[in-house]
Amino acid sequence: MSDTGAAKRPPTIDDVLRLRAAEPLPSSDGGPVEEGSRDGAAPPRIVEIARLAGVSPITVSRALRHPEKVAEAKRRKILEIVERTGYATNPHARALRSGQSNIVAAFVSNLQSQQFCLAVQGCGEVLEPQGYQLMIGQTSYSYAKETTMIQSLREMRPAAVMFTGVIEIEENRRALRALGIPIMETWAYPRDPIDMLVGFSNIDGGRLAAEHFAERGYRRVGFIGRRSGRGALRLTGFREGARAAGLDIVAELSVDGVSSMVDGRRALGDLLSRNAEVEAVFCANDLLATGALLEARRLGMRLPDDIAILGFGHNDVAEELPPGLTTIGIDSRDLGRQAGAMILQRMRGEMPSEPTCAVELTLTGRGSS
Repeated sequence: MSDTGAAKRPPTIDDVLRLRAAEPLPSSDGGPVEEGSRDGAAPPRIVEIARLAGVSPITVSRALRHPEKVAEAKRRKILEIVERTGYATNPHARALRSGQSNIVAAFVSNLQSQQFCLAVQGCGEVLEPQGYQLMIGQTSYSYAKETTMIQSLREMRPAAVMFTGVIEIEENRRALRALGIPIMETWAYPRDPIDMLVGFSNIDGGRLAAEHFAERGYRRVGFIGRRSGRGALRLTGFREGARAAGLDIVAELSVDGVSSMVDGRRALGDLLSRNAEVEAVFCANDLLATGALLEARRLGMRLPDDIAILGFGHNDVAEELPPGLTTIGIDSRDLGRQAGAMILQRMRGEMPSEPTCAVELTLTGRGSS
């Protein structure tokens, strides 16, 4: 087994697609969010509510927790301001209303990916000793689920948010900025992160895959991956690298909604049925690659003589499955630790010296290629 790093050059910028949602994000009262309303501003605090109502903060607190102790006129005025400003009144308790939540929300694309779980674990290793707790949700590569989860953050009021990915929908980006809390994006390298970023260039990852195939003498190559998000970026890099190396991409297969290794099994079968001449396949994530390797073995194919398979994501299964899966990836736990350190710094009121950080891509060669 050998490890080789990507070329020592600045990461290529990932031109992440920016989208507009079909419908505007709803506000806390169910109506549309006004363009620019509280955009980028910190969420209202109890002191601000008190100032607008012309009462003391303790009166606001009583109106919310013990309304019977506050005169009706004052109580109505306070509640009207609470509703108008979107001040959090849900019962995650006093800590949320005072802005002192110890919850950090971590949204992963797929809980079956070991890499995403390692990143969240690394983040927790930094934050949990400092009294913070991670609450994990799964977006399942779904824009609709992502939007729903982001909408819930306004009421939940976490201390910070981390994503194993970058946010593409502009309305969601604005909604996150409006929370006024640290936002951490990962797993890509766009030019315009929402707040902070620890990531890598997916385009460079695709180029590295093509360069590896060229070095091994393969000429007719294929690609399996998602047609949006990071999959599309890795395909862009793979196409560029293949063109530069004189490789012929004879098959491209789009697989959306990747949830397990079964998707990789099906995908390789579909790809081979369309073009049996493919010599090597780049799978754009670890679940697809592991499933493809298993399917190749089921079909009685010899790796890498009959077909070579290259994955994306350093996971434990890749090393254990014979003949060993060649992969491109990162140290996911270290990415999580770096993200956690930056989040912690921001929650302490400090600014990281560099809000954008790139981690190194490596290619681990094994028997599959």
